Amino acid sequence: MPSLTVENYVKAIYQISATQADQPVSTGQLATALGVTPGTVTSMLKTLDAARLAAHTPYEGVALSETGRALALRVIRRHRLIEQFLVQTLEMTWDEVHEEAEHMEHAVSDLLIDRIDAFLGQPDVDPHGDPIPRGNADRIAEATDAGHPLSAAAAGERFRVTRVLDQSPPFLRYLSDSGLVLDAVGRVERAVDDAGVVQVRIGGGAVALPREAAASLIVTPLS
Repeated sequence: MPSLTVENYVKAIYQISATQADQPVSTGQLATALGVTPGTVTSMLKTLDAARLAAHTPYEGVALSETGRALALRVIRRHRLIEQFLVQTLEMTWDEVHEEAEHMEHAVSDLLIDRIDAFLGQPDVDPHGDPIPRGNADRIAEATDAGHPLSAAAAGERFRVTRVLDQSPPFLRYLSDSGLVLDAVGRVERAVDDAGVVQVRIGGGAVALPREAAASLIVTPLS
């Protein structure tokens, strides 16, 4: 069974690569994401390479093998289903579950995760709208989602909030206070202006969001 550290590395590589069109991930990017030194990353990449979970090319970066990618998806599946379980059954809020899931994702078996998935009714997304990879420990498929950042929405567009990329507790609490929760329906009153602000109307109230915050909200246009 892969160690906690190995699982954290392959998950981080997968998630960073996914934000840059599946390009190799640099040592510096991994060091920043995992809060370790570049030397520690270099040492661990040798371990991943020896285990055939990833291939590291000096000055280019690291890319997961098919085996490494499958392991990353298994860890992500565990994490997102645990988050959904904590919200749906224990009524924890969406800003409370990430850290809990970070610890629990390494301790639960794939059998238990499959049982949790069935118990929850095989949800498509977690509490933040992140798509849950489907399948089981033997064969797992990458999930996809649609939509675009709120920062790219045009004035007058009606939308539904479908995913939140920035899942830091303070930002999630800010969204809750603003009414910009998952599945909330709103309308863009003013697209990104010269000051870098997006103005939307949500639930009868007006909200002004900086471009960076709006870029962390994925929305689906409504007709």
